[in-house]
Amino acid sequence: MGLVALVGSFVLLLLLIFRASTWACLFCFTTHEERLSLCRMFVGSEDSKIRKCRDALTDAFEGFSDMEINYDERSHLHDEFTQMTVFLQEVAAVQGSFWKAFTSAAAKLKRTIEHLKKAQDCIPPCGVQEAARRFHCWGCFSTICDLPLDCPVQDMLVNRGDQALFSCIVAFQLPESEVTYSWKYAGGGVRTQDVSYFRDLPGSHGYLARIRPVQPRHSGTFSCVILHDQRPLARLYFYLNVTGPPPPEETELQVTFREVMRWTPREAEMIQPWRPSLGELLTRPQALTPGNLLLLAAAAALGSASVTVLVWLLIRWYLSGN
Repeated sequence: MGLVALVGSFVLLLLLIFRASTWACLFCFTTHEERLSLCRMFVGSEDSKIRKCRDALTDAFEGFSDMEINYDERSHLHDEFTQMTVFLQEVAAVQGSFWKAFTSAAAKLKRTIEHLKKAQDCIPPCGVQEAARRFHCWGCFSTICDLPLDCPVQDMLVNRGDQALFSCIVAFQLPESEVTYSWKYAGGGVRTQDVSYFRDLPGSHGYLARIRPVQPRHSGTFSCVILHDQRPLARLYFYLNVTGPPPPEETELQVTFREVMRWTPREAEMIQPWRPSLGELLTRPQALTPGNLLLLAAAAALGSASVTVLVWLLIRWYLSGN
């Protein structure tokens, strides 16, 4: 008995599902009570007549079973069904034919739906694209593009010393407000989409980020997360590969530094006292200054006086002996 009850419940569920798809948009935007009340206004309270009225209403809207609309147009379509219900109530009040009324109302609604704003197509390869969301009448539910949140990694080859510019731009339409950007970085030259490798870059907030000048230490993966009301819409990745030789002035500096590191003083080149001769002193630039000339004159006069005194003493000594 339990198995029979389970099978019966499953069959009933299938019937309800197929019944819902038959009612289509009418089922999504009107209630059971509204439809029942409408038929009672047309045919009274007799069950057989009510069943015939409801079947006529179903047949009139059967062409809406596989219809899909722009998700943002749901409120507009709901208003159209409300106006349709009011129109049918007015027809029922004057004892009009429900067959003709249902057919006319369905045709008018179909023309209205055809003029609604169309949902955008999904634009690959990534992103949560709300502008492409669709509402399906056959099940009264909506769907969105089946695309991943993470976009493919974009490779960027930049010469050392140049500028690296990252643009956090996607091909699909973003919401008009409450859109923010969050930048992250995975250093060490790693190329990855694993979020555990990334750290925040708090200095970058807009959709553009720039590094100038680029150095080898900047090699790695940069990530930009587009958020709407703190909900991620897409994650973009940029792998920065820095190439090229260092600048010429840096090369010369490195050569000089290596030569200095290799140089060691020898014992013979240690500090020694300098004992120049008089000739070396006189031949040095700016040696014959006024002060030096005065000293030389004084030294010459002293020497001449000393020689004169010595000659005079020798002459006296010689004369006294005789």
